[in-house]
Amino acid sequence: MNNRTFTHRLVVLDTETTGLNPQEGHRIIEIGCVELINRRLTGKRFHVYINPDRAIDAGAIEVHGITNEFLYDKPRFKDVYEDFIAFINGAELIIHNAPFDVGFINAEFSKLGNQTADVNGLCQVFDTLTYARKKHPGQRNSLDALCKRYGIDNSHRDLHGALLDAEILADVFLMMTGGQASLLDENQSKTENIQVTAQPIRSITNRPKLKVIPSNDDEINAHQQRLEAIEKASGGCLWNK
Repeated sequence: MNNRTFTHRLVVLDTETTGLNPQEGHRIIEIGCVELINRRLTGKRFHVYINPDRAIDAGAIEVHGITNEFLYDKPRFKDVYEDFIAFINGAELIIHNAPFDVGFINAEFSKLGNQTADVNGLCQVFDTLTYARKKHPGQRNSLDALCKRYGIDNSHRDLHGALLDAEILADVFLMMTGGQASLLDENQSKTENIQVTAQPIRSITNRPKLKVIPSNDDEINAHQQRLEAIEKASGGCLWNK
């Protein structure tokens, strides 16, 4: 698992539901997805609220804040099914605690009468919770805990939300599986990103003396915190040596 390169199309996915178990009739009420290609966010996303045609558990409302009244005029899963399939088909899904979300999605497929539809038949699935437990054994590996570990700001996350959590998980995934993404689009040749100039380089002796502005304490502390986050994410940081 540690040798995965993730250079193809990835979709980071999260759902919110009416409760914890689809076998008890609980259903999906929100789906949020963001797309990564070559470890770079493309800006493409899929986000929808869904009317589940059933009441939401009070405990679930406390977690995500989505109410029955809010979902009253929202589409049913059957209305968004084709667009959802089109967005995820052929991608590798990045999901935190994948069995939960995949179980709910497959249950929705079954309710449409498509007994053969299965997420694993449409996509590969990468479970970031399983990966985090192997990478950080004996530690807390919730999404909030991983944000803290990798220095990712999730202070705006008062309640769970599928799209917000997918966006946060994308940041966690990139840090946890290798840190900063490549700056080059691998669909372009490297020569397309290099600008060659015929201008001669001016002599260093002709340049004015550079003004040196020392860092203040706040800047030094912020820099050190960033280096520590890189150290934790990659297992080593050259600038800390």
